[in-house]
Amino acid sequence: MSNQEEEVEYANGDYEMGEVDEDMYFAGRMMGDSESDEEDEDEYENLDNKITDTSAAEARRGKDIQGIPWERLSISREKYRQTRLEQYKNYENIPQSGEASVKECKPTSKGGAYYEFRQNTRSVKSTILHFQLRNLVWSTSKHDVYLMSQYVIMHWSSLTSKKTEVLNVSGHVAPREKHPGSLLEGFTQTQVSTLAVRDNLLIAGGFQGELICKDINRPGVSFCTRTTYEDNAITNAIDIYNSPSGAVHFTASNNDCGVRDFDMERFQLVKHFSYPWPVNHTSLSPDGKLIIIVGDNLDGMLVDSQTGKVMRLSDF
Repeated sequence: MSNQEEEVEYANGDYEMGEVDEDMYFAGRMMGDSESDEEDEDEYENLDNKITDTSAAEARRGKDIQGIPWERLSISREKYRQTRLEQYKNYENIPQSGEASVKECKPTSKGGAYYEFRQNTRSVKSTILHFQLRNLVWSTSKHDVYLMSQYVIMHWSSLTSKKTEVLNVSGHVAPREKHPGSLLEGFTQTQVSTLAVRDNLLIAGGFQGELICKDINRPGVSFCTRTTYEDNAITNAIDIYNSPSGAVHFTASNNDCGVRDFDMERFQLVKHFSYPWPVNHTSLSPDGKLIIIVGDNLDGMLVDSQTGKVMRLSDF
């Protein structure tokens, strides 16, 4: 994910509509359904207070699963959906790539039960700092969710609806343990770009190449390091896995074109592969022998997990 100026401008522009109420307000203004700007403003300001949590039982009785009170708005769900499909444009790095993908994809059969709605809560809100970096919500079970909310990594239980603070990076964070290569001075006000949680291990990556490792069952932080001091240092993705020997490892995909593999038993960097373009994500094959790498290139790469040698290019 290249950190280009036009992408940042896009993220701050009209197309960045993370909240449902902002999206609705945008559509209402386009449709011109309100009699005045003042009426638009009043509807926008009051909408958030009207949106409530939704249970599966309420959804079966006809309540909108997002809790949007369509009956109180000046636009119907159907009209809003039609307008959005006609006028909303997704950001594309490759011109016309969306239309090309639609032609190649097999249409989904309608009427199938692919997912079953359980509940929607408005009390838990994740924070997305960059419109392309959204690996900031992790589910470790049917009921446990970890998410980034401002400067705090939270745990939320769908069983109890309880939120718990796991790690706060708004101030100074420094490791309690001593490991070779760990930055004992830690970090201050880390802007988290990605996170991963598996078993008891939580790893957060930052916009300046920061990596923060924490055992969620222990107080404090275990390990802090910075992958690079280059300007283009964003940590794009983290993948936690078990090596063939059973040891816990994780890979960090970075905007400096690097893929780094860490052994979490010793908190040590064991491999560092470099490629011609920024790496957005990596995944290890089940047998641990191959890594699939995708990034700022039309081709993905299948590489040897031990040497980093490119075995095959895949055109996506």
